[in-house]
Amino acid sequence: MVKARAKLKNSEFAEDVEILNNNMVMNGKNCELSMVNLDVPVTGTVYGTLLNYKGSLEALKNQFHHPPYNEPPKGPVLYIKPKNTFSAFAKPIPLPTGVHELEIGASLGIVIGKTATRVEKAQAMDYIEGFTIVNDISIPHESVYRPAIRYKARDGFCPIGPWIVPKDSISNPDCLAIRVYINGELRQENTTSNLIRPISRLIEDVTDFMTLNAGDVLLVGVPENAPLAKANDQIRIEIDEIGYLENPIVTEAKLAMEGIS
Repeated sequence: MVKARAKLKNSEFAEDVEILNNNMVMNGKNCELSMVNLDVPVTGTVYGTLLNYKGSLEALKNQFHHPPYNEPPKGPVLYIKPKNTFSAFAKPIPLPTGVHELEIGASLGIVIGKTATRVEKAQAMDYIEGFTIVNDISIPHESVYRPAIRYKARDGFCPIGPWIVPKDSISNPDCLAIRVYINGELRQENTTSNLIRPISRLIEDVTDFMTLNAGDVLLVGVPENAPLAKANDQIRIEIDEIGYLENPIVTEAKLAMEGIS
């Protein structure tokens, strides 16, 4: 069994739990996650990272030599997923009225364990509490030049969970397979070994100009060719050694009729 940190709905704090075969052990019983009412396991700010997969940068290389970019980025390209976007395991992802598809952004989330300022790469792992799974949902859009707030920061556009796995339980976070299934069909597969900035380098570069605090989450990025999903699709993101995150897509109109916010 692996220990993890999870937060149950209506519980004030996250607590230590045991995980066996991607299920949670409660009162000595192995419970499927569909039987557990989970909440978001993190408390801080979630920072997304653009263009940190080799394939995603390669796909835009020709555009970077023309306005408005003119050259490839020299440092991490960050954005914030505010708290209104946070959602838990199994909770519906709202599909806004007039939008037909959503972009599924499977990402490994680095959970910061203590205040991190100007951290050197060699010490970066000392500042990590653990890792979680994040679905960085977006409305499809092309520009990465301006903050895409209306496309990335909608309510419920950042499912997180189901838990935080301690860093010591992960053999090599820079070599974790990531898979996206839509309605049971494998639609995307990649690995963190394809990151331009591996985890320690990413933390070094980000904390060179900003402080990360305990509880914050730094996303390593979303792989290229993110799949699209529509209303009533069931999304499952798997990351080796961490588990899986499942959420359905439901129209805002249907959620309003059902009184779900």
